[in-house]
Amino acid sequence: MKKLLVYLKDYKKETVLAPLFKMLEAGFELFVPLVMAAVIDHGIADADIPYVLRMGLLLVLLGLIGLTCSITAQYFAAKAAVGFSTKLKHALFKHIQTLSFSEMDMLGTSTMITRMTSDANQVQNGVNMVLRLFLRSPFIVFGAMIMAFTIDVKAAFIFVITIPLLSVVVFGIMMITMPLYKKVQAGLDKILGKTRENLTGVRVIRAFHKEKQETEEFEQGNAELTHRQLFVGKLSALTNPVTFVVVNAATIALIYTGAVRVDTGYITQGEVVALVNYMSQILIELVKLANLIITITKALACANRIESVFEIQSCMEWKENTGREKAGISTAGEAPCAVEFDHVCLTYRGAGAESLSDIHFRAEKGQTIGIIGGTGSGKSSLVHLIPRFYDVTAGSVKIDGIDVKDYAMEELREKVGMVMQKAVLFQGTIRENLAWGKPDASEEEMNSALEISQAKEFVDAKPGGLDERIAQGGKNLSGGQRQRLTIARAVVGRPEILILDDSASALDYATDARLRKAIREMEGNATVFIVSQRTSSIQHADQIIVLEDGKIAGIGRHEELLENCEVYKEIHYSQA
Repeated sequence: MKKLLVYLKDYKKETVLAPLFKMLEAGFELFVPLVMAAVIDHGIADADIPYVLRMGLLLVLLGLIGLTCSITAQYFAAKAAVGFSTKLKHALFKHIQTLSFSEMDMLGTSTMITRMTSDANQVQNGVNMVLRLFLRSPFIVFGAMIMAFTIDVKAAFIFVITIPLLSVVVFGIMMITMPLYKKVQAGLDKILGKTRENLTGVRVIRAFHKEKQETEEFEQGNAELTHRQLFVGKLSALTNPVTFVVVNAATIALIYTGAVRVDTGYITQGEVVALVNYMSQILIELVKLANLIITITKALACANRIESVFEIQSCMEWKENTGREKAGISTAGEAPCAVEFDHVCLTYRGAGAESLSDIHFRAEKGQTIGIIGGTGSGKSSLVHLIPRFYDVTAGSVKIDGIDVKDYAMEELREKVGMVMQKAVLFQGTIRENLAWGKPDASEEEMNSALEISQAKEFVDAKPGGLDERIAQGGKNLSGGQRQRLTIARAVVGRPEILILDDSASALDYATDARLRKAIREMEGNATVFIVSQRTSSIQHADQIIVLEDGKIAGIGRHEELLENCEVYKEIHYSQA
């Protein structure tokens, strides 16, 4: 939690004023029993009605002042808590954006969503409650005890015994429930992950008629979470009744002692009432403190989970500037090739074996490189190394003769246009989605990109054209339309290297052929990598790389591979 408090540094005034005004409110509240004692001992005992009215007005005044202080404290606490939460979420989101694919794979989407929403909100509530009540409740508890001593020392010793006993109850339950709340939050993570998986894969679940099985698994996980929450809730619920028992027993002892002291003339009836009121104040505040501690326990557990995300650092380090001179690359000699893989190996974090082994090839500027192989052969892994989504574990990947590790992130990503295997579009207009490829793209550039991707025909047919709304994930488009728009998004920026990672699988052969022809004729002499399961999509490539179990099984043109590469020959003739 300490590391997260840095996001409160811009709210120092609020973090001081909020508890200060709460303590002012508590101070005025501590005077109320004394005023009531005066009313009983002087006003009622002497039948002095004007005195009673004056004291009544004083009570109203104390109430109004206390209310004003309370509202002011609430304002400052809310301002600090909401501001803290806003900065925390921004910082967390920014940090997550710095993580590589390796860390994101390790954390999981559901975990990151939980940290940014549920956990951050719990921490916000914890900060708010701490600023409002964490100082107020102890102040009233010890203040009431001190005020009791000013009335009668012997009766006040009941407070001395009661307060430590209550503290043992409250803090003992807190120490037991804190680790249990952590387990509850971990269970919530699991349920959220299952829920997300079911919602994103609902079509597959229905296609295989697995609704009943998935429902049973969800209900089982939910039942476990409910059981944990009920168990820790029951333990937390013990706080109130045990506290009430202790305080009521203390009140009985106080009334008995007070009656004896009144009978012997040491104290007055009004002072006994004041002592009982102070005991009631202690009861109320300790109940508040118990609830506050539960909230703080949850907040601390959530804060530790958020901290654990901040502690995860990206395994990638990016340069701030690039250039041949800055990278230490000589410009003399032959012009460097567009992309070079120099004996590259890749092992995913936590994997037992290499996903890519000794990959070595060169792609010249303007060439089209086809990549083909069976499922799991490492095709996507290979192209993901070019924009440096993952770092190689051996060898190097070079673009224009410079290792990708020597590029600044912005410069590298501007050079590479990537169309992922899964077509992902964002909620908004077609124009806004295309602008991801080039924020300042003109309408002419967007139309040109649509023509290259073979998407212009269906976009023009839409009532809104480029301003047609797209649902989240492109759910209101067909699979082929989504793929063509993602290709247009990558093409609009005219990247030096264009990667199509099996991104035309939903297109028919005629559209696929027109797409490849348009990409070959595209301005800018781009180097194109086409990952495909179909030999027809890559047979005209300048080089075809055949992968098998993460290794190169063959490399060459279509005709050459048909003669000397058994893997390629098998794939080709199986599709004939």
